[in-house]
Amino acid sequence: MNYSQLIADGISVSGIFLLIALGLGITFGIMKVINMAHGELIMLGAYTAYVTSTLANLPFVVSLVAAFVVTGLVGAVMEMFVIRRLYGRPLETLLATFGISIILQQAVRMIFGPTGKSVASPFSGSLSVGEVYIPYLRLFIILFSATLVLITVLVFFKTKFGMLVRTVSQNRNMSDCLGINTARIDTLTFAFGAGLTGVAGAVLAPLRNVAPTMGVDYMIDSFMTVVLGGVGSLAGVAVGSFVLGEANQLLTIFGSETGAKIVVFLLIIIVIRFRPEGLFKIERR
Repeated sequence: MNYSQLIADGISVSGIFLLIALGLGITFGIMKVINMAHGELIMLGAYTAYVTSTLANLPFVVSLVAAFVVTGLVGAVMEMFVIRRLYGRPLETLLATFGISIILQQAVRMIFGPTGKSVASPFSGSLSVGEVYIPYLRLFIILFSATLVLITVLVFFKTKFGMLVRTVSQNRNMSDCLGINTARIDTLTFAFGAGLTGVAGAVLAPLRNVAPTMGVDYMIDSFMTVVLGGVGSLAGVAVGSFVLGEANQLLTIFGSETGAKIVVFLLIIIVIRFRPEGLFKIERR
């Protein structure tokens, strides 16, 4: 058994988990919105990459920018016309976003058809270090996800917008009293989280067929990553993705990939039982 290869594969899977959970860490972790359409935002990003890279034959970097813009606009529309009226009502928000996910799936199915589409990988070949092989696309995902986390941290902790987001999320009533336009901040925050989710879909598009239901598979992993790491903590999202990625790969030693998934679910249940706030707890006054 090549344990070095398993660890390397686990790091690449961790990069995927980090990508798909980063946007949810903002919409669910910071804004406390249970967005059941998160998977469909990943799907929209993937289809944006298909249109720009495959149909329009544009560079892959254009697909990343286009995916951020398209899904960011969709997220802004969702927040302004649906979610804004449901803050503080988690069950209604869950049902509403679930309905949006079905609408998005059917709309994409009518436009592009039910069959899967393919997006060519911008990278070919693999990096070889001894007996460890890492495809260049996977290596790009690892580095790109780390870069997105760094950009997100800078946005939320080094800019005025980030300060306003943290202020509104911690004390909305006081923010209103201080004259902060909380509705505008909510829209921009949700759009930013949705845009990051779309970028994740664009990056993952070359890994698998782009289909209307592709986001369903990623949604469960996204919520598991955020809940395990700690709701509202970007560091928790990063650590949670690493733990899940490595666990999913290393546990295949004892069984199949499905068996590893079952064991991971059990481990997450145990962690939540004894530490409901996740691995990283957000301290509040």
